Amino acid sequence: MMLSRLLSNDYPRSRVLAVILLAIFLALAVTPFAIPGVKALNVAAKVLVFIVLVASFDLLLGYTGIVSFAHTMFFGIGAYGIAIASTRMGAGWSALVVGTACALALSFVLALAIGLFSLRVRAIFFSMITLAFAAAFQTLASQLSDFTGGEDGLTFKMPAVLSPSFELTERIDGRILCYYLLFVLAVVLFLALLRIVNSPFGRVLQAIRENEFRAEAIGYRVVVYRTVSSILSALFATLAGAMLAIWLRYNGPDTTLSFEVMLDVLLVVVIGGMGTIYGAVIGSGLFVVAQSYLQDLLKLASDAASGLPWLAALLSPDRWLLWLGVLFVLSVYYFPTGVVGRLRALGPAKTN
Repeated sequence: MMLSRLLSNDYPRSRVLAVILLAIFLALAVTPFAIPGVKALNVAAKVLVFIVLVASFDLLLGYTGIVSFAHTMFFGIGAYGIAIASTRMGAGWSALVVGTACALALSFVLALAIGLFSLRVRAIFFSMITLAFAAAFQTLASQLSDFTGGEDGLTFKMPAVLSPSFELTERIDGRILCYYLLFVLAVVLFLALLRIVNSPFGRVLQAIRENEFRAEAIGYRVVVYRTVSSILSALFATLAGAMLAIWLRYNGPDTTLSFEVMLDVLLVVVIGGMGTIYGAVIGSGLFVVAQSYLQDLLKLASDAASGLPWLAALLSPDRWLLWLGVLFVLSVYYFPTGVVGRLRALGPAKTN
């Protein structure tokens, strides 16, 4: 009963999928102690941030059918909110609260403005408008160096309990406490998004995605629902940006506002499966781990194939982007509905 409430009655509906999701959850929960090293902890923290960011974009794209390129703008607003507040107010919990609140307020206003002025136009024009907003905001962040640090960004400190120098016990320091803060936030925000998409509001969004004219005909105000969906998606993306800033203790235009981040989010949504929310967990785990460790694996493979110069050159770590692209093409070919969609089609699990 408790599990049913937490998952909003939206079970994985596949035994294999349920096992994978549980494995990812446990892996993220024990990473600080099971896998030593700074890199593993950074990768796990990035997975947590991407789960929230991608799930928030899935609410927009997978459930409402809206293609927006301004999602990283809200991601950057959350990160800059923490960065600017911590720089101006100093390292303290009040700076985190004020920075997050101001970022959420700004994201709400911008998402509302974009929704009211843009969602009445056709999909392609809306996408272009959001792309223009994102590009303008990135340029603004680069030029307002007095507030944002310009191209160099802002480096700041966190409360003492979240700093690496703090030691709670021999094995638990501030960095690990900061990681578990992100872990709890990611779980809570993920469950909140799962609840939203399985509510009556979420079902209306799916009806609009399937046929907005029919939804309008039966009495739903499509523009209102799409605007609310855009606002909710923006607010969750803002919180994901705040999580990243808390972890990195740094933020700059290339960190959260670059178009490469937007492309990564699109790739993860497609890999995991649009309109599932669970796809954000699977996709983020696969993509971030591949992005982080593919070069190391290619180096091992290249060294092992040193007897064949042509193969060693093909497996060179410098070509990791090529192989990442190949993996993406293969995943789309073999999993056209995403990993979650494919697993649900192969083996439905009983929930009773």
